[in-house]
Amino acid sequence: MRSLNIMVVDDSNLTIKKMVKMIEDLGHKVVHVAKDGRQAAEDYPRIGPDLVTMDITMPDMDGIEATRRILERDPKAVIVMVTSHGQERMVMDAIEAGAKGYVLKPVKMEKLAEHLEAVAGKYLP
Repeated sequence: MRSLNIMVVDDSNLTIKKMVKMIEDLGHKVVHVAKDGRQAAEDYPRIGPDLVTMDITMPDMDGIEATRRILERDPKAVIVMVTSHGQERMVMDAIEAGAKGYVLKPVKMEKLAEHLEAVAGKYLP
């Protein structure tokens, strides 16, 4: 799989650090970090990442609304939700909004690798 330029969106500094490390250890590049959905939606067009990992529950604007806004501007955006157990309804809302998949927290490197590879293989050139 080719190296991807990835934007990480999460309001937790600890989760951001873990995600960045795992993504880089998998051979990809984190090109931008956003701390909430509003920042993600605003920054996405300027950054133009290959893929976005998007937390669902964040202050100011949740990941579902941010996903909708990003996809309104770029229908080909590839967004993978990162969610906690017990948020099944939110995951379904995110998929309906256009997310291409999801990974459960706590994120494990093997699962992240699987999901990135599957989503990239299906949605990226």
